[in-house]
Amino acid sequence: MKEKRTGAVIILVPIDGDIQRINRIISEHSEMILGRQGIPLRERALNIISLVLEGNTDQIGSLTGKLGRIPGVKVRSVLAG
Repeated sequence: MKEKRTGAVIILVPIDGDIQRINRIISEHSEMILGRQGIPLRERALNIISLVLEGNTDQIGSLTGKLGRIPGVKVRSVLAG
């Protein structure tokens, strides 16, 4: 079994982004999500979703990879030991 890592993922979503698809992908990976926060920045036509999670690198890579393939969505992650 691979070692679990703790980290954060920031997801930048344009206001007209496919939020249903994003929510579905996040739900598919819910076993590793410790917390979630969403912030709408209407004046910038942008939504920010932050996730705190714990999982192995394959699980985290699967989540960020699927999200990053959605048009207009930008994903960044930071992992600790």
